[in-house]
Amino acid sequence: MASSPCSAAGGSNFDCGLEIKTRSVEQTLIPLVSQITTLINHKDKLKKTEKTLRAIQKVGQAVSVAVGRFVAVGEAIALENEELKEEMSHACFEARKAGTAIAQLTDVCGVEQSEADGRSTVFSDRTGMVKAARMLLSSVTKVLVLADRIVIKQIISSRNKVLVTLQQLEQVSTFQEFVQIFSQFGNEMVEFAHLTGDRQNDLKDEKKKARMAAARAVLEKCTMMLLTASKTCLRHPDCESARINKDAVFQRMRLALDQVIEIVTDARTSGEPKALPMSIYAGIKDFKGKVEGLRDSLYCVPCEAVAAQLEALVEQTEDFTDSAYTSHEQRESILQLCLITRKETQQLISTSSRAQQSVKAKEVTEEVELAILKTCQSVSELRRELHKVAVGRASELLKVHCDHLVLQALKAASGEGNLEAVAEYGRTLTEQREQLVETCRLLCHISGTEPLEITCIHAEETFHVIGPQIISAAQTLALHPNSKIAKENLDVFCEAWESQLSDMAILLKEINDVFEGRRGDKRTYLSLPRPGKHSANLKTVKAAKLDAEEQTTIAKLGLELRLLTSDVDSELERWEEQEQEHEVVRQCQSMSSVAYSMYLFTRGEGLLKTTLDLFHQAEVLSEQGLQLCSFLQSFSTQLVDEEKMLLLSEMEKLAVSCQQLQVCAKTPVQGKSATFQKVDTSIQNTKGIMTVLVSLLPLCNKLIRKSKSERSSLGSPQHWRERQISTPVKEDALNVKGSNGFGVKSLEQHMANMTFLESK
Repeated sequence: MASSPCSAAGGSNFDCGLEIKTRSVEQTLIPLVSQITTLINHKDKLKKTEKTLRAIQKVGQAVSVAVGRFVAVGEAIALENEELKEEMSHACFEARKAGTAIAQLTDVCGVEQSEADGRSTVFSDRTGMVKAARMLLSSVTKVLVLADRIVIKQIISSRNKVLVTLQQLEQVSTFQEFVQIFSQFGNEMVEFAHLTGDRQNDLKDEKKKARMAAARAVLEKCTMMLLTASKTCLRHPDCESARINKDAVFQRMRLALDQVIEIVTDARTSGEPKALPMSIYAGIKDFKGKVEGLRDSLYCVPCEAVAAQLEALVEQTEDFTDSAYTSHEQRESILQLCLITRKETQQLISTSSRAQQSVKAKEVTEEVELAILKTCQSVSELRRELHKVAVGRASELLKVHCDHLVLQALKAASGEGNLEAVAEYGRTLTEQREQLVETCRLLCHISGTEPLEITCIHAEETFHVIGPQIISAAQTLALHPNSKIAKENLDVFCEAWESQLSDMAILLKEINDVFEGRRGDKRTYLSLPRPGKHSANLKTVKAAKLDAEEQTTIAKLGLELRLLTSDVDSELERWEEQEQEHEVVRQCQSMSSVAYSMYLFTRGEGLLKTTLDLFHQAEVLSEQGLQLCSFLQSFSTQLVDEEKMLLLSEMEKLAVSCQQLQVCAKTPVQGKSATFQKVDTSIQNTKGIMTVLVSLLPLCNKLIRKSKSERSSLGSPQHWRERQISTPVKEDALNVKGSNGFGVKSLEQHMANMTFLESK
């Protein structure tokens, strides 16, 4: 059970019988514990000066007032949640009763008179004070834990809504129905992301935080895969590989949703809790603990236990020595170090056995100490060699796969409809997957901390799952080489593979940091502004470290922006194929691509590496939006009054949002707080622009189709073209600098790169 502040007051055992799992509950209790400790830890023969008495009374009154306010909130919660009403009301009653008792015991201004009248005070009834303090801490903790249950209930309720909509998405048969339900699904996922992100930041248990981060990463990537996989199935309903691809995404999402609930409720949805296999690092740590324990408890640690522990360790090293990818030299080195460690351990056991029978304590102690040191040194050498092998293997694989040649070849073969080549490159990818999966397993053995072990397991599972999904997506495209959506779907899964390779590089660095003793440097959230210049007159800004609240804020905004770009791309897909080259479509595609690159920045991915890059991209987006406004202004002259007013109204909203973003992007700032605020405002303004585009696009589509129809019946196409040409449009309006490097891609091509907030 996690330690509680309840046990801190006065050295007494204030065990409230409740496990405190979140930092928010713990931090709420700390001030109360401090005040209670002040009251009950006074000296028995404390001088009762006027100053002392006033201080004691002031603290007692402060506790009483704080408890009163706290209880009022608890009682309000009880009224809103019928299932907790009885427990919460009882806990509030106990807290109020204890607070009143403490106020009475600390009413010591007339202490002599009070004691003469037989009234108890903190001086005369210390037992009563301790009892009241215990009751107060216990009841307040229970109120907080009960309130925490409501948060868990909200997460479960949000998950249930997502599951219902997920099932509806799985059963849709038309694209129109899918778009409608997916929009609802996106909103529900945003709500779920907010709740689980806050919970992840609040958890005390680092293992649970790592598991939550992994589950939420799966959900976000799968949210995006789900879109293209489902659309591919709808476009090609009789394609078996498309169905397999889609089913795998839905299955993985459900498993991740179940894992989130397991974490927040501490209960498995199916079967017994899944225990992580012990890594070699953990085994070595345990082994060294037993060995060093022989110093103080020669007779308490059985030698057989030490020997058995070593044999279990040696057996685990077979994951390294049995691997086909381990070189002969590395294998021989590991086996040799295992042999040396076994020899030193046998020597230690022999020495310890003699020590138990010897009366020459001093001489034997020195001999045992030397044997302990040699054994620990040999096992440390073994750990160092295993670390070298695993990290070397991972580094080499990352170098080999950095150019993604197999993925490129697979895409090319699929686009050509070459099923034989797809099968060949699929086998190559499967071999690469096996190498990466095995390497992740080796990294897990030497990672150094349980959270990193969980991250290694997540990486292993991701490679294991995405490999076959890439192949099924490639098979679908090969069967339908002219299918745009099948191509986009393959791109999504390939980008997920590439994204996981990037995550693996970060993981490798963190494992090395732990090994080299840099565990105190916590990983900064990757969406933070990176070092960069914000103005010609400002110094280079150092990498900022945000607190949990700032991290959550920027991640939430990024996720909301991503969903808006998805809505924009969905609206663009509604335009007929012959209209895909229309100016409105091209401008909006480019703006969506720029906005998506800004979203990637909130995750520390993509081509935007510094805040300067982000602000430059914001300027590009605002310029594109204003150019679109210029075109719409010209187009509006061809509309009747009612339609013209409607279009100009939406155009004005877009112009205002673009101007706000432009002003924000060009305003120089200095300092961590101001820079973060500018990043936050830039993303907010970009969201505003995307929101306007979502409503503007269907209106433009309708008006342009109507205008086109009228031209067909009332005038010649030449007349319309001439009117377009008469409107001056700058060349750079069609080829915006800022879109270089990103291309005009729909959101689906980027979706696999998405992850929720990893407050790492």
